[in-house]
Amino acid sequence: MTTVDSSREIRVDAEQARQVAEEARESRWDRPSFGKELFLGRLRLDLIDPMPEDRTSPEGEAFLERLREFCATKVDGRQIERDARIPDEVINGLKDIGAFGIKIPAEYGGLGLPAVYYHRALMLVATANPSIGALLSAHQSIGVPQPVKMFGTAEQKQRFLPRCVREITAFLLTEPDVGSDPARLATSAVPSADGQSYTLNGVKLWTTNGVLADLLVVLARVPRSEGHRGGVTAFVVEADAAGITVENRNSFLGLRGIENGVTRLHDVVVPAANRIGHEGEGLKIALTTLNTGRLSLPAMCAAAAKWCLLVARGWSAQRVQWGRPIGEHEAISEKVSFIAATAFALEAVLEVSGRLADADRHDIRIEAALAKLYASELAWQVADELVQIRGGRGYETADSLAARGERGVPVEQLLRDLRINRIFEGSSEIMKLLIAREAVDAHLSVAGDIIDPKADLSRKARAAVRAGGFYARWLPTLLAGKGQVPGGFGGYGPLAGHLRFVERASRRIARQTFYGMSRWQGQLEHRQLFLGRIVDIGAELYAMSASCVYARSAGQDQSAVELADAFCRQARRRVETLFRRLWHNTDAADRRLARNVLDGRYSWLEDGILDASSDGPWISEAAPGPSQHENLRRIVPRT
Repeated sequence: MTTVDSSREIRVDAEQARQVAEEARESRWDRPSFGKELFLGRLRLDLIDPMPEDRTSPEGEAFLERLREFCATKVDGRQIERDARIPDEVINGLKDIGAFGIKIPAEYGGLGLPAVYYHRALMLVATANPSIGALLSAHQSIGVPQPVKMFGTAEQKQRFLPRCVREITAFLLTEPDVGSDPARLATSAVPSADGQSYTLNGVKLWTTNGVLADLLVVLARVPRSEGHRGGVTAFVVEADAAGITVENRNSFLGLRGIENGVTRLHDVVVPAANRIGHEGEGLKIALTTLNTGRLSLPAMCAAAAKWCLLVARGWSAQRVQWGRPIGEHEAISEKVSFIAATAFALEAVLEVSGRLADADRHDIRIEAALAKLYASELAWQVADELVQIRGGRGYETADSLAARGERGVPVEQLLRDLRINRIFEGSSEIMKLLIAREAVDAHLSVAGDIIDPKADLSRKARAAVRAGGFYARWLPTLLAGKGQVPGGFGGYGPLAGHLRFVERASRRIARQTFYGMSRWQGQLEHRQLFLGRIVDIGAELYAMSASCVYARSAGQDQSAVELADAFCRQARRRVETLFRRLWHNTDAADRRLARNVLDGRYSWLEDGILDASSDGPWISEAAPGPSQHENLRRIVPRT
């Protein structure tokens, strides 16, 4: 059996890494995008208002009722936290009520429910225990069902999707030395001489669900050879196949019930029929899957914010200091206001994005990415403020509170559980770069060759002509708009002023992006802090737009308008700060200081302390070969 030394480091330079990323991203814009237009200075509210119809279904409502009853009576979230394990009976119970097949079409045995029901289900289970939310979302958002449904053959769908209704799946991409730079992926997939199979070798890290999965999606590199285009490729792999070993079940700050591990593949033979798509399409499949699945995290973040509001309201009214409930003191009321307004905004962003996904008429790659970025950042801030409101009780565990006779409120657990969302499925820093790339796509399409050092003079000349025509038409549209008309957006009543602000800010963000491109040209990609602030502004503007649209949608009353108004007032302050920091900041000084730190210039500052870390390399070795560890795979007995 042929093996390949996948321990050798895959060396790529910045240009090669960029090329791999470009080839993996979806380059076409065949459908309208609210987010794309927003970054170009055009507030296209018509793309989200009226909101796409809520696809209410009796089957969906019945499922949510079953799920609510199950979580309320069969799930002990504190037991999961104590045992760091979701019990077998809970997993099997979720299978019995259809929770593993929410998004799988009915023709394959699933529930086939719209995205909004999937999101509402995740909100329910995540408030029972967030590890259950991670279990279900890792399975349905990035596990086998989604890539097979989107890219699989008819035979693959018939073979795998019915199994996914009652079997658990995982997505294996990350490696010990490969995170957000997949160009360096080392796991190999060597095709057999007859082309009927591939042999996989490598080590995968942080395999959420990988410890107890039945089926895996594995990303591996096929070497280029005669008859094989090669490249990173996606495969469906049986988790109990010979040569697969779960070498470690990882433990974390939060989400203690997740089954996340290290998986070694040694001479694992996978039929060619299990390859998803063509060779070399694995990264595109992975990124597309992540694009569509990213709304699962905003759903759980919105649920967390809503729970924080529930606790903040009850505690701030009950706790008395200096003769008044603490919620009536300004220092606390500001925090309560932030929690309430942000909880509303996160629900609005989720609802608008979810309905856009269900309508399937728009390209929502930017909206979904903005939702993930914004929800993960703001939910963390909400939880942090709740800890402060609760004081010492916010730092105390629920079990400790209950042991001394008080309500066991797991605020500190929520803070720990939420922290990973700023890293999961693309860290906030990587998300900003991904969104920024999409935001400047229109500019690169017409002017990319001007700043491309590899472009010859003829390509640069043609690009200059294209750019001249584009900017001659586009730049004048950024000077004035509906946001400067006193009666603009009058149909939104008391929220009209906020939308006028969004419209003006949208044109302003487009101008600032153009100034940045003009100033730095090809070096703009290295101005990550500038680009990050541009994206942060866009995220705030999207949240403001969604909040205003959601507040005046059917079924909402005046209280929703009040919440949207409060949120927009808070968001406007953040936006103005971000605009100021685009050009008035300490970025250059920070870069110099960081380089000096890495060079050891200030190592003297580390004197006088002890390092509590254990010995070992910063990054573990991932040499190929048979496993030297016990297989820690967990098998859930089936009912």
